[in-house]
Amino acid sequence: MASITIQSVSKSFGAVSVLRDIDLSIADGEFVVLVGPSGCGKSTLLRMIAGLEDITGGEIRIDGRRVNEVAPKDRDIAMVFQSYALYPHMSVADNMSYSLRLRKTAKERIAEAVRAAAGKLGLDPLLERRPRALSGGQRQRVAMGRAIVRHPKAFLFDEPLSNLDARLREQMRAEIKRLHKAIGATSVYVTHDQIEAMTLADRIVAMHGGIIQQVGDPLDLYDRPANLFVAGFIGSPAMNFIDGACRGGAVEPHDGSRIPLPAGLKAAEGQAVTVGVRPEHVRIVGAAEPGSHTARVDLVEPTGFGTIVHVRLLGEDLKIYTLDRAAARVGGPLHIMLDGERLHVFDRETTQRLG
Repeated sequence: MASITIQSVSKSFGAVSVLRDIDLSIADGEFVVLVGPSGCGKSTLLRMIAGLEDITGGEIRIDGRRVNEVAPKDRDIAMVFQSYALYPHMSVADNMSYSLRLRKTAKERIAEAVRAAAGKLGLDPLLERRPRALSGGQRQRVAMGRAIVRHPKAFLFDEPLSNLDARLREQMRAEIKRLHKAIGATSVYVTHDQIEAMTLADRIVAMHGGIIQQVGDPLDLYDRPANLFVAGFIGSPAMNFIDGACRGGAVEPHDGSRIPLPAGLKAAEGQAVTVGVRPEHVRIVGAAEPGSHTARVDLVEPTGFGTIVHVRLLGEDLKIYTLDRAAARVGGPLHIMLDGERLHVFDRETTQRLG
């Protein structure tokens, strides 16, 4: 396997800048997920690593070797796409072995590689089937098996689960994670699904507008988002936001109430800020208490394990996640407390985290 180093990389299509000054180091054997909304540049960056897109500026190295001008076939990487791209007239075994046969690999070596990959992916009973006789999840496993048999230096995944239904995506996430643990391959995975990113990654690279917003392990991004974009993108249900101004050690929203700042947080008097609080950190209390707020319940969404309660509070629409199924009824009042030590405070002008 190999490390991947991206230094000051940029990409433009004519006058349109798609990626700007990207710096990222991926360690040997690491599983890194590039996550962000459509158009943020994550797939373009992956295609540049693969050699499918030219680099406008900067440098990419794989295993210490500069690959800017190296053809895709000579980079020793394997790519798994959203589209399975299987040959319909070939069996599973022939699809998996095709690249090895093109390279005139010995038959014994091919058979051994296919057998080992099929064992890891649970494809042993399917080796003689054609793609039309497979489910979507099985076809995606064949596509991954085709990559595994090559023993590349790195695996690149471009939204490989997007075509699958929710249950299959859940199953395939677990299979991909087990596979990575078994073979220890350097992997770069692109997705717009933050749940995939959180569950799969050793490190997440959050991207927006062609810029890396934050890099860290999944819980780093969840617990200490660097800016408003990361705070709003990572987490489901999404973080709640309340605008206000800092005065006397508290944030005053537009309705004139006060939200105490977390202990030790410094903010300038009158500074415009946005307070973030995750739905699970909004506590429902039985009656009005000092520091509590009274909200109106607009919507209740039961999810089975828990319930998402939508309320109107402090001039904003907020969500609460609770395990109490009988906690609220539509149209009724609800007394809630914001967990002061779990609040996230962002400068409204720069969008960056304070403290």
